[in-house]
Amino acid sequence: MMLSIRFLFKYLSVALVIFTSVQSWAADVKVGESLFKAQCASCHNKNMKDKMTGPALGGAQERWGDEKALYQWIRNSQGMIAAGNPKANELWAQFKPNIMTAFPNLKDEEIANILAYVDGVYKGTLGPAVATTGGSNVAGTSNTDSSSNWWVIGAIILLALLALSLTRLVYNLNAVSEAKEGEIPASKSFADILTSKSVIGFVVFALIVLGGYTTVNNAISLGRQQGYQPDQPIKFSHATHAGLHKIDCQYCHDGARRSKQSVIPAANTCMNCHKAIKKGSKYGTEEITKIYASIGFDPNTDKYIDNYDKMSEEDISKIYKKWITEMSPAGTSVENQWTSIKESLTNEHKTKIQGPIQWNRIHNLPDHVYFNHSQHVAVGKVACQKCHGEVEKMEKLKQVAPLSMGWCVNCHRETDVNFKDNEYYKTYQTYHNELKAGTRTKVTVADIGGLECQKCHY
Repeated sequence: MMLSIRFLFKYLSVALVIFTSVQSWAADVKVGESLFKAQCASCHNKNMKDKMTGPALGGAQERWGDEKALYQWIRNSQGMIAAGNPKANELWAQFKPNIMTAFPNLKDEEIANILAYVDGVYKGTLGPAVATTGGSNVAGTSNTDSSSNWWVIGAIILLALLALSLTRLVYNLNAVSEAKEGEIPASKSFADILTSKSVIGFVVFALIVLGGYTTVNNAISLGRQQGYQPDQPIKFSHATHAGLHKIDCQYCHDGARRSKQSVIPAANTCMNCHKAIKKGSKYGTEEITKIYASIGFDPNTDKYIDNYDKMSEEDISKIYKKWITEMSPAGTSVENQWTSIKESLTNEHKTKIQGPIQWNRIHNLPDHVYFNHSQHVAVGKVACQKCHGEVEKMEKLKQVAPLSMGWCVNCHRETDVNFKDNEYYKTYQTYHNELKAGTRTKVTVADIGGLECQKCHY
């Protein structure tokens, strides 16, 4: 009997070592992905092949050719530029004035994990982040997450099978021991083993562990919609407005500099330009006419329509069908274009064409999270692209940043506060004195309370 117990413990120890090794192997890539999302995803494209605010990361190791220099660049890019490193200055020439955040606290193994994840996505052995929220495919939970989950599930199944085999082996050894002592061993079938207390206990334990892991993992990912890119009622191109025509973000989203919300511009803001610009370069009259129909502007007469909110749909259609007929090229289906306009401006909750355009919200934080745009834009001087990506290159807007707690916390840890000529920070006299005396080289958001729970949570 003692032999069988020692035998059982020996094999369980071996199984535990195998399980731990499998978990460690899977965790490296998973840790690399988590670090990429937290540290890199706001400036680097997650497909690793296209540049964004920063360069595409795929193939970075081959391009640098010097692992030590690459690690140094990740930790302190500006230091390498100042030291005259040719590769560092080449990158700076391409992407200035966007300064890469310094990561002096990243360990070698953490950088290696990030580069392993980057290399896997770049070469196609791993997938970029993809998750499902509300029935739509969006980024947020990666293929590597599901891959590592399957490793865990596989390891649990392996342990279960091993436990069954060892239980059977123990029964057989006990039977041999009893036979040697002259006792008649009790016959145990495989069904008896499967229904034994030890096996049932193991299965229940495994289900609790797996269920708890799945519940916590899904709870952490709840509401995340990185990569979310819905269709909008009007095909508004940020690439055309912010990119080609250089319209400042805060011209339309004027709330960003003065309030908590950045605000979605009202049609009145659109009309500041589109009272004169009546035909789009890409969609002609269709998309701009949606603005006119929502606000009640008659492009035929260049006047706003009196008592527009009381007009019938038939009378409204006559006005805009006339406009479409006069402005559209021959062969254009006026009825089809009007149907598209009507469908964009109405839905089950808004049955009238008249009224505000109901845009689909893209960025959305949980109700218990407080975020103030003016604090970041007006006081912190944070560029819109820092959180929203290169909006000026997007035909259709999408959520670039994960907007996770870890992502925000890491930004607060790494972002330097610009004390110079900023009246808001005059009260931090101690830090001003330390900066002047040279005992402090920088002040981060974390230093001024950016990691305090109550700053972001009600």
